[in-house]
Amino acid sequence: MRAAAVASGAAALQGLFLTHLHSDHITDLNDVFTMRWVTSFAPSPLSVFGPPGTASTLEAVEAMLAPDIGYRLGHHDDLTWRPSAEVAENTQGVVFERAAVRVTAAATDHSPVRPTVGYRIDDADHSVVIAGDTVPCAGLDELCRDADVLVQTVVRRDLIEMIGLPRLTDVLDYHSSVPQAAETAVRNGVGTLVLTHLVPPPAAGTEQDWLDQTERFHGEVVLAHDLLTLDLGAGSAALSG
Repeated sequence: MRAAAVASGAAALQGLFLTHLHSDHITDLNDVFTMRWVTSFAPSPLSVFGPPGTASTLEAVEAMLAPDIGYRLGHHDDLTWRPSAEVAENTQGVVFERAAVRVTAAATDHSPVRPTVGYRIDDADHSVVIAGDTVPCAGLDELCRDADVLVQTVVRRDLIEMIGLPRLTDVLDYHSSVPQAAETAVRNGVGTLVLTHLVPPPAAGTEQDWLDQTERFHGEVVLAHDLLTLDLGAGSAALSG
């Protein structure tokens, strides 16, 4: 839905990149898989990149959609092929290269969720790191070195500890806190830090409290929101999310 809101969509995707298989990161995978199929006019497998386990997840998605696939094949005379995906499972190295765009993966640390990966997207002029859920680790540092932008999921340790619910405090040991994200950015010479997947969600008017926890980082800090666009400068496409 977010892609459609920026005049794109599942049929236009050249690659779908999964950092890990936690439900909150893949629940909409079935919708992308289906929409890729029903909005294309010829067979067009969805290219999916992710850690080991991704292929079996796509097989399970297709099995779950079996009734829907049957309904659509029975209803649309011009839809004569089934949906499909081409899956590449990797935890390290270049996973995608097309024209000037290169995507590199490295292992991250979201234990006990294993394996997990982050991605670095490079074009001729700029670089953006998508960290996914992780604590600071060597693989994340490898991706972030001298990157223009780090998009990092973060939690507010102080707020979560104050709430005190065990199910919530459990998330602290496998997500980066805001100060940890800032330290990762400082350590690797990152230009812009984008904080996303904010837990707990910021209450209106408290945004500055989040930014204050990045005080060690002296570059630009952005709190992400749906459909945010960042201009990375001349010669490079904008980063949208």
